Amino acid sequence: MSQDRGPRRPRRLEKYALISASATALSLTASGCVVVHGEREVLPSATRAEAAKALEQFTTAYNAADKAYDASLDADHTTGALAAIDSARLKAGAANHPDGNPAHEPLELSDAKFTIPKKAGWPRWFVADTKANKGGTARWLLVFTRDGLDETWEAAYLTLVAPGRVPEFKTDQDGWAEAVPANATDVSVPPADLSKDYATYLQDGGKTFADGVHTSSWRALREKRSTRPGLVTQYIDEPLANGDYAPLALRTEDGGALVFFTSRHFEKQTAARGASVPTPNKDVLALTDGEIKQSLTMEFVSNEVALDPADGRVSVLGRVQGLTSGKGE
Repeated sequence: MSQDRGPRRPRRLEKYALISASATALSLTASGCVVVHGEREVLPSATRAEAAKALEQFTTAYNAADKAYDASLDADHTTGALAAIDSARLKAGAANHPDGNPAHEPLELSDAKFTIPKKAGWPRWFVADTKANKGGTARWLLVFTRDGLDETWEAAYLTLVAPGRVPEFKTDQDGWAEAVPANATDVSVPPADLSKDYATYLQDGGKTFADGVHTSSWRALREKRSTRPGLVTQYIDEPLANGDYAPLALRTEDGGALVFFTSRHFEKQTAARGASVPTPNKDVLALTDGEIKQSLTMEFVSNEVALDPADGRVSVLGRVQGLTSGKGE
């Protein structure tokens, strides 16, 4: 299975080198023309007011899409892992409830704290840490990105983290955070390698990741499910780390990094001869092609947030996963 197939929303990456952080200024001076390359300047990714407005616009669009079960209503405000998960959810909802979501409850985000890195080049991005009226007491962490000054801020990651688990970030005297490069070697795992290493860990185990709900406990649960009488369940895990799914990382106060990354997972259920695959729910059926006779393969996209220390095992703090497609055979 190829690493980068699956649902995505292209982000016009070709504009990375064409749009500067400060709209590349041309200044005429007594000595001639001087070009200032904004893409080389280290600048805050957004103002705090811009970040607050982006969060508000996302919430409005998300609620409109959820109420109508219409993915087009928040398509301009999501990308990457969140777009893949959200659009599939809305597609299934629309198939089963063409008149809209009968259980719609508007999402309300409050107590927003913005962590905005100071960096050069595109994409620019920031993290919003909020309370929500859904998900219990967990903090909602949303990562917003954009590729140029004329682009809309889009939410690429959404993870839920238990209260008290969000780390303190390293900031300068003005309160701006530090982005950690994808190829950084001063953390346990370069952020660019986390998706691949996570997929490998889920298949084979190892010591890269600390024990927890999204690591050792998830492996144990999958092992238990794989041996049910009359039903064989197989799991395949793949990295997603390019383009819209690229990892994003912030430097923590202790020298490590908080990393947002994406992975893809396949679960294939095959019934023994004379038996049948358990009947999936309506949402799964709405996203499934083909007739479920002997097997059902489900594809999931998952976005994770992890503490990547300067030394030691990586701790996965939160994971939000959604079914994106299915295939019956």
